[in-house]
Amino acid sequence: MTTEKTKELQAKEKQELTTSAEKTKPGLMFTPDVDIFETEIALTLLADMPGVTSESLVIDLRDDTLTITGETLPVENKDEKALMVEYNTGTYHRKFSLSHIIDQNKIDAQLKDGVLRLTLPKVEKATPRKITVNA
Repeated sequence: MTTEKTKELQAKEKQELTTSAEKTKPGLMFTPDVDIFETEIALTLLADMPGVTSESLVIDLRDDTLTITGETLPVENKDEKALMVEYNTGTYHRKFSLSHIIDQNKIDAQLKDGVLRLTLPKVEKATPRKITVNA
């Protein structure tokens, strides 16, 4: 395998969120990896949030700022004792500033297999038309 192919197959570590704000909740905070795609009619945002359920996911839209927050909890079974734990649990948090081209009333969110898919439709432009002048 080439070095380039090897890089594609390597798992990326979770990136801990760094912020100047004081935390009021114990635990780790992560920045979810995000991909954003654009078409003529919408932006699509894909956020990797493994372990987050729809019940623990909060999507907040306020003052043109879209905030996504999701929490993962450790898997606990009282009959088991952890021998090795590599999966970090905590809270995912990320903010986005939305531009005026996004129709904020039509945003759609879907969570499947640990991936949040937000569809951000663009506002409809005025359809070009000829205006008749009445005399």
